[in-house]
Amino acid sequence: MEKYVTLNNGIKMPRLGFGVYQINDLAQTQQVVEDGLEVGYRLVDTAQIYGNEQAVGDAIKHSNIPREDIFVTSKVWVDDYGYDQTLKAFDETMKKLQLDYLDLYLIHKPYNDYYGTWRAMERLYKEGCIRAIGVSSFWNERLADLITFNDVKPAVNQIETNIWNQEWKAQAYMEKEGVQPEAWAPFAEGAEHVFTNPVLEEIANKHDKTTAQVMLRWFLQRNYVVIPKSVHKARLEENFNVFDFELDDEDMAKIKTLDQGHSILEDEMDPEIAESFR
Repeated sequence: MEKYVTLNNGIKMPRLGFGVYQINDLAQTQQVVEDGLEVGYRLVDTAQIYGNEQAVGDAIKHSNIPREDIFVTSKVWVDDYGYDQTLKAFDETMKKLQLDYLDLYLIHKPYNDYYGTWRAMERLYKEGCIRAIGVSSFWNERLADLITFNDVKPAVNQIETNIWNQEWKAQAYMEKEGVQPEAWAPFAEGAEHVFTNPVLEEIANKHDKTTAQVMLRWFLQRNYVVIPKSVHKARLEENFNVFDFELDDEDMAKIKTLDQGHSILEDEMDPEIAESFR
């Protein structure tokens, strides 16, 4: 399997990366990123609200890997939406990351003045400051709205997807529009004993893999980009070791039966969730 996808603007993006969400200690974040790069990952996902962009930048700066070989994603937070505020937030992100350009910049949530933010991002993209722009947690209606009334189509939509919430309808729409789906919370943050699910354990035993590896392989075969998180180097290595086996049609069908059809973490179509970002 090819280890890269090609985005709708021709940019290549690794299929498998890792995220640094909820790693609040900066020294630990830097170590995790250094470990991940050493293991072989070339996609690192951070965000303004995570508070650890500086540590990500330090790790990249101290690595011996050419900058052009590392795909770096960050996201602008709701509090800094709007044209002028987004331009300012992007400058702060770049100072912390210590980079000359960003590979992918995302609108983090589909609330507040995301139109103003998108137009600022279009400007940064056209100026060459960002190689690709996209969104996170945009359901189909919001994504269709953004696509229809703006100049640049999002290259990526990073949405919560996991075996409990498989998002087949969202993926079908993104594929129709040429938007790359990317999964956050691919392990459902461990909810409902996902790592010891009997269906996954049966498939894992069949392939001499772990349930985590089965889930990641499932994403890759669905043509998702996926960014699991771990602070342990051994787990980073395990998660990266998913290109040497293939799930068959029976495996894929069994996993599909686990779909509950809704989020068990954060339903962002719930009005109370939107209101919580005030």
